Amino acid sequence: MSNLLGELSRRGARRRTRADESGRKRQRAEVRFDETAGCLHRPAGGSSRQTILVVEGQTVRSPLLSPREAARLMGLSDEYRLPERYNDAYHGCGDGVCVPVVRHIAAHLLEPLLRAREASEPVAAEYGHGPHSAAAIEDRR
Repeated sequence: MSNLLGELSRRGARRRTRADESGRKRQRAEVRFDETAGCLHRPAGGSSRQTILVVEGQTVRSPLLSPREAARLMGLSDEYRLPERYNDAYHGCGDGVCVPVVRHIAAHLLEPLLRAREASEPVAAEYGHGPHSAAAIEDRR
């Protein structure tokens, strides 16, 4: 990742407060270099603020992630009304569940598994044995 040639690089970073070796609290930046976005965390006491490191040549900037950018990452439309204050708006997105991602996982993994399980259940229940039989279900109650 050589930015000396003027390449533009963006990386997710999170500012956190952590104790150093002597126990004093220090602000640290945790930067992702693996092309994976980190989790959005709610800001608490100035800690866990999400920033984007923008590196272009010799220039480095680190703007805060705006509440609207956080809302977009969580799958909310631009029409979704966010609270006026930064922390209030950001709290609505941090530590949340990204609905489009959950929907994708459900459609492509969970629902096919459930359909396959449902397709096999009547056979086991019909013969009165197996983990999905009426007798086995009743025994678990």
